[in-house]
Amino acid sequence: MKPDMFEQPVCIFVGLGFPTEVPSVMDAYRHLLEWPASLRDAAHSVAVKACSAALRGEIEAETARGMFVAFAEKHDLLAPENNVIAASRLRSDRDPHVR
Repeated sequence: MKPDMFEQPVCIFVGLGFPTEVPSVMDAYRHLLEWPASLRDAAHSVAVKACSAALRGEIEAETARGMFVAFAEKHDLLAPENNVIAASRLRSDRDPHVR
């Protein structure tokens, strides 16, 4: 596994609300660089700095992942993971009381 890969991808909403997986520090960094300048805040700055430090090998990828997740949570970008969606569908298919 490459050193910038996350142990588990971060699933975020992009564009018009489509979920996508962010599997690495580099991918997180790219998403952060594409974030509109007018919407950048302290959470964005911390996440960018963490990703940059992880890419230089100064901090662990999982530390940068945590900062990226915090940024995504603050901006309501976190999407349910595919396996969570699939599990809830299976549960609702089996139990008529679950909607």
